[in-house]
Amino acid sequence: MELRAQPRIVIVGAGQAGGTLAALLRQYGHAGPITLIGDEPIPPYQRPPLSKAWLKGETAAERLALKPLKFYVDKFIDFRPNVRAVKLERSARKVQLSGGTEVGYDFLALATGARAIALPIPGANLEGVMFLRTAADAVTMKAEVGPGKRLAVIGAGYIGLEVAASGRALGAEVVVLEREARPLPRVVCEVLSTFVRKYHEKHGVKFELGVKARSFEGDGRRITGVRLADGRLIRCDAAVVGIGAHPNDELAAEAGLQTARGIVVDLEARTSDPYVFAIGDVAHRPMPIYGRMFRMESVPNALEQAKQAAAAIVGRPPPAGEVPWQWSDQYDLKLQIAGYPFDVDETVVRGDPARDKFAVFHLMGNKLQSVEAINAPAEFVVGRQLIGSRKAVDKRRLADPTVSMKEFSV
Repeated sequence: MELRAQPRIVIVGAGQAGGTLAALLRQYGHAGPITLIGDEPIPPYQRPPLSKAWLKGETAAERLALKPLKFYVDKFIDFRPNVRAVKLERSARKVQLSGGTEVGYDFLALATGARAIALPIPGANLEGVMFLRTAADAVTMKAEVGPGKRLAVIGAGYIGLEVAASGRALGAEVVVLEREARPLPRVVCEVLSTFVRKYHEKHGVKFELGVKARSFEGDGRRITGVRLADGRLIRCDAAVVGIGAHPNDELAAEAGLQTARGIVVDLEARTSDPYVFAIGDVAHRPMPIYGRMFRMESVPNALEQAKQAAAAIVGRPPPAGEVPWQWSDQYDLKLQIAGYPFDVDETVVRGDPARDKFAVFHLMGNKLQSVEAINAPAEFVVGRQLIGSRKAVDKRRLADPTVSMKEFSV
């Protein structure tokens, strides 16, 4: 491949969003220089399997890579591992890097992702207190979880529950600590939350709900338990903190780009600077279906925004808008969610949770806003279509499992 005099593209962040953007630019015909800057020692990789298949030993580490290292060489993508961007100079269109070097750009894409939120309590630096955001985190965790080990999971969100399920599969005793009154309190409805809790309990996971961690207790070097605000001590050999993530938007904010707990972008993934894009977990983006802005942490969102930015950079027509969706695998459960339950005034349950196969539809009037599906792929697929089309639905028939979902297909 011969590099031609086309715009210089610099991508800061070599995760799923950044890696996908680099590959798409070449696929879309961009023949100019591409520099991909990553602060980890390995090429872009998939993160979802870290808490599931990889942690349980069901997939090899090399299978996590989005592309083999040879791809970046063959496509003349200047991949720079173990490098951080430390300052963005927009007027000069250059990025200062760790080690004192710098790289110039014509277009810049910020794919800096998000970082795990730490618990600011005593003992947080003890050995055995872990997070799960990177491949290195997963390697550490895999060495800590196994038969006879006691694992405390702080936070009953997606990551926490996936880790809990994998921990049980590996033979560890698992207790989940959550400050709210139910698991997944900020992301799913109470019907689904109750089902998930009971399913985990059937697999031996214990829950402590409505509790707050006061400190990590240890022997001076390593964690031995989690002290709760009510004074109880939850003994453990290791703990995973999964209480959410904070967007890595500091580089953008310091450079004067518009931020709002994330980097504000438009439907081309373009920031307040027309030469700078932001994609993936760090982007605070429009959601036309709901008439609002929102920051999403999901693989589908990272891929969609990579397409948006790539199309804008090379001058292709913008891709069609997508209905946001995400998934979570826990034990033999496939949880699939499309849309968000904004402005909902009615909820419809289709199927029977006791049979481990059902869906919850969230409606605003007769328009579907969101669907949460457990082992119900047809309800998920058609529900996602209905959210995107804004087609009115008959709620009574939607709730009737004897009515085929094909009737509602758009």
